[in-house]
Amino acid sequence: MVEDGGDARRPHGELVADVLAVLWAAEGPLTPQQINAGLDRDLARTTVTTILTRLYEKGTVVRNREGRGFAYAAADDAAGLAAGRMRRELEREPQRDLVLKRFVSSLSGDDEEALRRLLLESGAGE
Repeated sequence: MVEDGGDARRPHGELVADVLAVLWAAEGPLTPQQINAGLDRDLARTTVTTILTRLYEKGTVVRNREGRGFAYAAADDAAGLAAGRMRRELEREPQRDLVLKRFVSSLSGDDEEALRRLLLESGAGE
């Protein structure tokens, strides 16, 4: 890890994950200042605002005007975000069948059974 003035730099994505955790735990939208307070770190206000702006541009968070700034909320829960990442990866691949086959073959027995059950349940609702 790189040392910078005595403070170890955070691994890529750790701060983003922490920001999302604060938003998921909140009962409503939060301002960057409220999120920064929830992080319990000594971060510059602009650092949190930059992260939130990037997450907004990706569609990971939503925002609404609050005073002269914005209040932010997570667009989805953790499972929804993971599912969205999986879907985007699959959409980029021209050999979707092969990707799905390799994915399913890499699942544990319990996960494979859960996937089978979910597929049956989603097909029964049609």
